[in-house]
Amino acid sequence: MAILVYAEHDNASLKKATLNTIAAAKQMGDDVHVLVAGSSAQAAADEAAKAEGVSKVLLADNAAYEHQLAANVALLVADIAGDYSHIVAAATTTGKNFMPRVAALLDVSMLSEISAVVDAHTFERPIYAGNATATVKTSEEKVVVTVRTTAFDPVASEGGSASVETIDNVQDAGKSSFVNEEMAASDRPELTSAGIVVSGGRALANGENFTKYIEPLADKLGAAIGASRAAVDAGYVPNDMQVGQTGKIVAPQLYIAAGISGAIQHLAGMKDSKVIVAINNDPEAPIASVADYFLEADLFEALPELTSKV
Repeated sequence: MAILVYAEHDNASLKKATLNTIAAAKQMGDDVHVLVAGSSAQAAADEAAKAEGVSKVLLADNAAYEHQLAANVALLVADIAGDYSHIVAAATTTGKNFMPRVAALLDVSMLSEISAVVDAHTFERPIYAGNATATVKTSEEKVVVTVRTTAFDPVASEGGSASVETIDNVQDAGKSSFVNEEMAASDRPELTSAGIVVSGGRALANGENFTKYIEPLADKLGAAIGASRAAVDAGYVPNDMQVGQTGKIVAPQLYIAAGISGAIQHLAGMKDSKVIVAINNDPEAPIASVADYFLEADLFEALPELTSKV
């Protein structure tokens, strides 16, 4: 049987997480279908059809799916699940929202945030804030799984030639409605998809120092800005900048951590980064254990110097 991947998108284009999820699905089986549920989402469906390894795209184009409300999406996925052995989605806010509902509707268990595929029914997933890895196996015929996208390299966005099939399974639960959304506007890359991330911690002491020391370096590098939970809880920066187990999981090519001690909750969100640079005046800080480069220095001196030389 085929494998169904739920596409993350904004109705106009695919989100990068979809390509990582397809990569994980390909390790579970050869026949991968992608579901695009949205409103006026033909462009996103066409983009999914070009992704490497996709054999078919299902487009559910209806106003009921414009904002991808969990109740509506879960009903749709459960309704078409009979043709698939696996239902796969990214472990993002959207995936975590509707996939447990799908599992409940199908009366099966759910495997969350897998980081590796052993075989079609056996997976690895991080536990204890990423300090250990559990190997889990399901005996159920219908496998419902979310994917930690940072653990899988994305498939190529071009090269595929899948067909796009429109489906009219409109599922409106009528239990919730979209009111509004407030998007933080920024010229910087989105945190979870950025190639470079510059993060600051409690040692920055206040939000003004984020503006003075972190932002100039991030702007020169074309980087996104992140923060530790301690910095967020102290009110230095907004919640959507938090990197860690209770924040966003990132795996950029370069992660620069300034004034971050490296509590396990933070390390769980960034230790898969390709190159980690830490700036800290404490050589015993836990982040030193995962850093590729560790600069023992006062960040208020090191960051301006680094910025001037970039």
